[in-house]
Amino acid sequence: MKIHGGDPARTNEPVGLAESAHANEPAGTDELAGTDELAVKVETENWEKHARISAERLRELVCRIGDEGDRFLVAQRIPDVPDVFVQVWHERGDGDTDGEYQLEYREGRDRFFGAVLTDPERVAAAMTGWARGTPGWESGIEWTPVEHDAPEEVPELPDEVREQVEERVRELLRCGYDDRAQLSEAAEEYLVDDGGPSRSSEAESGGYRPVSPAQARQLVDRLWVERLTEQETWEGVTDPERITRAFESLQRAHDITARENFTCCRNCGTTEIGAEGSSAARGFVFFHSQCTEDAAAGHGLMLLYGGFDGSADTTVAVGRQVVAALAAEGLSTEWDGDPATAITVTPLEWRKRLVG
Repeated sequence: MKIHGGDPARTNEPVGLAESAHANEPAGTDELAGTDELAVKVETENWEKHARISAERLRELVCRIGDEGDRFLVAQRIPDVPDVFVQVWHERGDGDTDGEYQLEYREGRDRFFGAVLTDPERVAAAMTGWARGTPGWESGIEWTPVEHDAPEEVPELPDEVREQVEERVRELLRCGYDDRAQLSEAAEEYLVDDGGPSRSSEAESGGYRPVSPAQARQLVDRLWVERLTEQETWEGVTDPERITRAFESLQRAHDITARENFTCCRNCGTTEIGAEGSSAARGFVFFHSQCTEDAAAGHGLMLLYGGFDGSADTTVAVGRQVVAALAAEGLSTEWDGDPATAITVTPLEWRKRLVG
């Protein structure tokens, strides 16, 4: 599986996991103490994704892997940083042997190290230390450099193309919901022209594609890091985080299905929202990606809402609860109480922290 520092496309094998020397394996697992959340996102071979999990849950995942289809897991930081991750591969041995754990971490393009351990508790302790940024987390383990491909030479984009794609990627970064793989795909596809009267020869060969996958990844990684640097200056709770809290409250306390950045438009959202919640849900609220882009551009956030029974009374009741939940988080809204009118969250400072 080629992971976060390289090609964002997911394959069936972990990055590298080259042969390395056996590690010294002290038995201590002090790093597992505590149940606080770890600022990481974990992905397993069987496509499970876990964000901000506890140290104990990470330990459980490490101890679980080993069977066909569930042999590795990769952890990246929140927010994701290019070429920074930790990963482990384990395949159970035959008979009474449990097999080895191939543990690797990467801290930048040129710093990639691996070790072989036999104790899953030691692996979990090391990964937890990495997740917490504990000084010296890697000590006591015999690491060796992992061989990896040298960075490919990526041709520069023409200025006209680069400027257009950068503008679009920055818009999506301000929205804040896409990860690096999604942004790279958007960058690659943004200026694609499938052909027309002026591009007949290009149409025959698959269309005009001015941005290659490698160019898209390089551009996105640069702008991603730029955005991370910017968001480091933000202090306190942001308005998008207040919206998330309000939506969580609506789901937890009022049986209202609440979704952020849900689908591409109103029609798709209203068609699909019913399948998102539990059978006990009586209503819904969401905003789609066009609403997100408007909010990120400084125009407030439009919320669409309603009752699953289709009645005006239920829709109004849901609208009132949405407004109240937002007010409880310190957010102002504009709404006249009409069930046919959208709720607008305004004023709003859209500072959505990247996750990845």
